[in-house]
Amino acid sequence: MKKDSNIPYKIYLEESEMPKAWYNLRADMKNKPAPLLNPGTLEPMTYEELIPVFCDDLVKQELDDTTPYFEIPEEIRNFYKMYRPSPLVRAYCLEEKLGTPAKIYYKFEGNNTSGSHKLNSAIAQAYYAKKQGLKGVTTETGAGQWGTALSMACSYFDLDCKVYMVKCSYEQKPFRREVMRTYGASVTPSPSMDTNIGRKINAEHPGTTGSLGCAISEAVEVATSNPGYRYVLGSVLNQVLLHQSVIGLETKIALDKYNIKPDMIIGCAGGGSNLGGLIAPFMGEKLRGEADYEIVAVEPASCPSFTRGKFAYDFCDTGMVCPLAKMKTLGADFIPAANHAGGLRYHGMSSTLSQLYEDGYMKAVAVTQTDVFAAAEEFARVEGILPAPESSHAIKVAIDEALKCKQTGEEKTIVFGLTGTGYFDMVAYEKFHDGLMTDYIPTDEDLEKSMSKLPKVDK
Repeated sequence: MKKDSNIPYKIYLEESEMPKAWYNLRADMKNKPAPLLNPGTLEPMTYEELIPVFCDDLVKQELDDTTPYFEIPEEIRNFYKMYRPSPLVRAYCLEEKLGTPAKIYYKFEGNNTSGSHKLNSAIAQAYYAKKQGLKGVTTETGAGQWGTALSMACSYFDLDCKVYMVKCSYEQKPFRREVMRTYGASVTPSPSMDTNIGRKINAEHPGTTGSLGCAISEAVEVATSNPGYRYVLGSVLNQVLLHQSVIGLETKIALDKYNIKPDMIIGCAGGGSNLGGLIAPFMGEKLRGEADYEIVAVEPASCPSFTRGKFAYDFCDTGMVCPLAKMKTLGADFIPAANHAGGLRYHGMSSTLSQLYEDGYMKAVAVTQTDVFAAAEEFARVEGILPAPESSHAIKVAIDEALKCKQTGEEKTIVFGLTGTGYFDMVAYEKFHDGLMTDYIPTDEDLEKSMSKLPKVDK
């Protein structure tokens, strides 16, 4: 097995090397993300309009696109130390199996009970809710990683946690649901019959398996109708990408420690939390003209917002009660097929990442789920980690790029985000192994049907 003599299998940072501030990527963007709009007036949302929905400090973070760094409160840094810094792993075994001259690294975020990177933002949002004196929070979850992470964070700060879980994931991942309940959260399949919006969606889409957009609508309704509650979101929003920048900051510190410069950085993309966090400091260098990297977002072919969506203002939720965001979108009315990467089943993409994509700073690739699970299995067999379906989208493209290097002889350095583990996703792996997994790719007509309903915004 080839091994660089000075590069360990796992690069760990010391506690003293952990980031003490989150990096706000928007501060270095020449073209700032377009503001959230009030759906009634079509004017930019103000602090006063957003605080009934989100925690006060989080609204300030959401609206700030000029401050480059936000200090991480000591309470959050102390919590991070329970599972951070997370390792940057050199995939020597995968390199050997592929016979590639490429050097492959992955940032592993699954070494906590929630099993994913989501805890990085969950603990921050729970902290600000507790600081504000709230009773509890509401949220949505797709595959369950975010809901699990938030239930852990709320348990730590003694907050009530109400989770609306995408129905197909609620049914496919019962053990993830039980972990949330173990940490004290209530978990409701969405769309439910408990909310006005849930009943409306069920009436309009009988038998629907749900989507993140549906679950968001229900969680927002419950938060705004119960005093002492606020809504928190696990992806898409600027504040979430800010908190998740700890992933990329740690990755860059670890690479710099061994004078490693990546050529390509790859992340799975659903709403943008993992991708935005991983690429943040590297994209910052690219924006400032200090370095260049090839940055690749990987999304499911069944929900291709980057590669086939429109860059337009749209509702962030299916119930159309949230602010309008300018993003790459398939239309708020689009309900994806019930694929097994539940965390990527969202109709839109972060406004920040959408703007960077439109400006040509990154590219995107859409892949089918059977190819994704084949890559996941290949990775698991040689690297000893069973990856989450979401993460496996990045694995698929990392393997593809490494095989291109095998053909050309290029010694490219590839870094990808391994967002978490797939031990609660065994129903999906079972369907793959039994040949029951199918690939659904929406037709142009399917997408046009939902995108034709985009709100008319002249901005």
